[in-house]
Amino acid sequence: MSKKVIHTDEAPAAVGAYSQAIEAGDTVYVSGQIAIDPKTEELIDGDVETQAKQVLENLTAILKEAGCSLKDVVKAEVFLDDIDNFGAVNDIYAEYFNEEPPARACMEVACLPKGVAVEIAVIAVK
Repeated sequence: MSKKVIHTDEAPAAVGAYSQAIEAGDTVYVSGQIAIDPKTEELIDGDVETQAKQVLENLTAILKEAGCSLKDVVKAEVFLDDIDNFGAVNDIYAEYFNEEPPARACMEVACLPKGVAVEIAVIAVK
């Protein structure tokens, strides 16, 4: 099985030793995305809903580069710094995954990179 690194300037550059995504066969593994504006490479200002929208836009851009869309996502992992934000993030998430949403795990974690409120990673199948 071949392995291909996926990269697009339409999503934030990796902030560590990882790739935006890896394509292995027909599967695309997208690294966790946080609310960084790909044009400025800076965290966006805003509440958890605003952050969630930016995260999902970043995921959309990476999937597009891999020849996929959110409709191809089969698994999502949502990390929250406060589980009380579940409802707000879920509402935004549902706007992006409005048909046949993927399997999902959602959990509260002690902290997230750069102090953000939400991070989402996905797996898609072509």
